Amino acid sequence: MVNLTPNPSFSLSIRLEVPNQAGMLARVTNAIAQCGGNLGDIKLLEQTRKVSLREVTVDASSSEHADEIISAIKEIREVNVLEFYDRTFALHQGGKISVQSRIALTRQSDLAMAYTPGVGRVCRAIAEDPAKVFSLTVKSNMVAIVSDGSAVLGLGNLGAEAALPVMEGKAMLFKEFAGIDAFPLCLDTQDTEEIIKTVKHIAPVFGGVNLEDISAPRCFEIERRLSEEIDIPVFHDDQNGTAIVTFAALRNALILVKKALQEVKIVINGAGAAGVAIARLLQQAGAQTIWLCDRKGILSTQRQDLNPQKQEFATETSGTLADALKGADIFIGVSAPGVVTPTMVRSMATDPIVMAMSNPIPEIQPELVKNDVAVIATGRSDYANQINNVLAFPGVFRGALDCRASAITTNMCLEAANAIANLIQPEELNPEHIIPSVFDPRVAPAVAAAVQTAARKDGVARI
Repeated sequence: MVNLTPNPSFSLSIRLEVPNQAGMLARVTNAIAQCGGNLGDIKLLEQTRKVSLREVTVDASSSEHADEIISAIKEIREVNVLEFYDRTFALHQGGKISVQSRIALTRQSDLAMAYTPGVGRVCRAIAEDPAKVFSLTVKSNMVAIVSDGSAVLGLGNLGAEAALPVMEGKAMLFKEFAGIDAFPLCLDTQDTEEIIKTVKHIAPVFGGVNLEDISAPRCFEIERRLSEEIDIPVFHDDQNGTAIVTFAALRNALILVKKALQEVKIVINGAGAAGVAIARLLQQAGAQTIWLCDRKGILSTQRQDLNPQKQEFATETSGTLADALKGADIFIGVSAPGVVTPTMVRSMATDPIVMAMSNPIPEIQPELVKNDVAVIATGRSDYANQINNVLAFPGVFRGALDCRASAITTNMCLEAANAIANLIQPEELNPEHIIPSVFDPRVAPAVAAAVQTAARKDGVARI
């Protein structure tokens, strides 16, 4: 394993008092560099003839690395570290979202229409024609982000409270990338039936449900049941969002290596929510040879420990991940750090595609196999070809809400993936550019349009 690249998720802000002498600031920046920190902004806050007060931003690669950087600066006797703080924790202070009124209440007449007595007429109109709830309330543009905290960002079962920062962040992404209002609902239960019942009870408020960070295999049952029992779209992002973006990237990568999806051997490591969903979507797209692996190796028909979702992809072959990768054209990792070695990659077929999406540490560091692969992608933002669900879920929900879809279909997911892939023009396609940036403003509208078209073809669009 190589050291992780310093990145903004471990960003520090350091306030320093430095002697106003030539070379003193250089000693500080050199200490940071010697520790492997990535220097950002340097702000001069105040200066006298004797001292300068500066604020320095530094990216580290871990909390321990951040501590090393602070210690190195403190070792410079002439420099006084006045204050330092973790910028990520500072950003989360007080939460990241708020609820704002769309209508100003400045006069009595405003209040009379927005609330009592005028609101009663609107309530009666909805009671007489329930479909009017979409046009007369937030329902048409409101998504519930539901989690039980059982599988938070690959960190494990952290519980409802600890899941809340992720769900707040998700709500921000909905708003920023698709103009959708979303609200985090972290449930204090991990009982499948209780979760289903709770979501059914709150469904009248929302136009869609985004399930998030719910552990497998319960997540499969929760999504299936809710999709059957409520009349608004239910989308488990860890399954469907990951699958959409993975397929979009893989479609373009296959163009580069001149291989057909129907002919390649695909190995997926990680047979949880994401791995199974990716396998299902690739199968629907035409993939013929898909081998799934978990911690015990290949999902084999000889094993007695497979749940129904794993049994769906069991093969007669047994063995380890290393065995599975021999001769494989594609590796897709949604599993754990460092489980793939350079030797395993070199055992793959000619021009292999490696998508190592474990985050923050990939299944294999790109630096270790850069000369052995045709294309490599990760889940990290500091490498090329980031597989990020932000490319999918805002546009999927925008399209589903705009046509008042009653469900999310496989065809809607496939067309969402095609829309993302098609944004990379043939002349732009290269091994380090197989997927658009999450900040590409074309993505959400393109995905939304494709989802609406597919929803109408599948008969689930109500307008």
